[in-house]
Amino acid sequence: MMTTELKRTGLAGVEELYQRRGQRARELSEQGAKVIGYFCCYVPVEFFTALEMLPYRIQGGVNEPITEADAYLETIMCPFIRSAFDLALKNRYDFLDGLVVPHTCDTVQRIYDIWKYYRKPAYSHFINVPHMLQPSSYEFFKQELLTFRKSLEEFAGRKMTDEALTEAVRLHNENRALVRQLYDLRKPDPPLTSGVEILKTMVTGMGLPVLEYNELLRSVIREIRERGGGPGKKPARILIYGSVIDDISFIQLIEDSGANVVMDDLSTGLRGFWHDVEPTPDPLDGIVNRYLDKIYCPRTYRPQAETQEKDLDNRFGYVYKSAADFQVNGVILYVIRFCDTYELDAPDFKSYFQKKGFPVLYLEDDYSAGTLGQLKTRVQAFIEMIA
Repeated sequence: MMTTELKRTGLAGVEELYQRRGQRARELSEQGAKVIGYFCCYVPVEFFTALEMLPYRIQGGVNEPITEADAYLETIMCPFIRSAFDLALKNRYDFLDGLVVPHTCDTVQRIYDIWKYYRKPAYSHFINVPHMLQPSSYEFFKQELLTFRKSLEEFAGRKMTDEALTEAVRLHNENRALVRQLYDLRKPDPPLTSGVEILKTMVTGMGLPVLEYNELLRSVIREIRERGGGPGKKPARILIYGSVIDDISFIQLIEDSGANVVMDDLSTGLRGFWHDVEPTPDPLDGIVNRYLDKIYCPRTYRPQAETQEKDLDNRFGYVYKSAADFQVNGVILYVIRFCDTYELDAPDFKSYFQKKGFPVLYLEDDYSAGTLGQLKTRVQAFIEMIA
């Protein structure tokens, strides 16, 4: 396993790493570690850890205008993907040794070929994740991961033993449990920590070895528990549901408008940490089941129930349960423009939560700090309605 000395601890360490994204990954790359960039939460990060590589979740930059990517990508593509590729064209991701992309949506699928052609990473791999859940899907996905495993072994120059993979599963399950503990600190009213602090911690973890991230999470949890206080009681307790938020500006806007963001179901938030990999004799079986069946995202179609009501419960019931557990009294549905998967789900999601008694604000954004002013008025009016 990759062992490193933890240099940053607590919320101060989170702040430093958040402000200097990629710094730790670049440091490890300079020390000889292989750093593999990836998109979305469907890539089994345990594989990288088992081979002592560093998984780095690729992010965009809401504060930086897209100036180069539009020469290669249509402007009606997902602005998050365009932003991430724009940063790659500007050599912000020159520390990456490879790229792994799962088939989560059409835009993510296409960026794989474009990125590979123009940036020419030393290693690249595409994982075909089934969109339908049926018995054959699991066997298909296992074969996909076996191919991925072999490909990664060839790049690493060594085999991935089942023992190393089992240990990697244990470390990442520990990581998921710590993230859930961190989120639980927002259950009290008032919460012990803010949505801004949570998001900074989550973004920071996207570029750290799992051992370092686990130690950082422990120090953050300990500091928050020991300091007392927190963001203070506010009349609105908000849950955010959507795709990618990897910058604090939108969360800051909500909390500055008189609300506590106490829960989320985001691709860059808790969605990838809800469930552990169950132990199985062949560790790959547990990984297959967890990544295919236990990540709830609009890109996956689950077998329909016999009624629409039961079907909506199957799709969104877990979000409703967390809204109740965290005493939420308002829901924000945040969708990045041109994201078909979320836009198609939005009417059902909004209707479901309104029928459950929750006010819902549906926002479509351009993944740019420049749009915050347009969102501010709507967010403030929504919070005033709740209060």
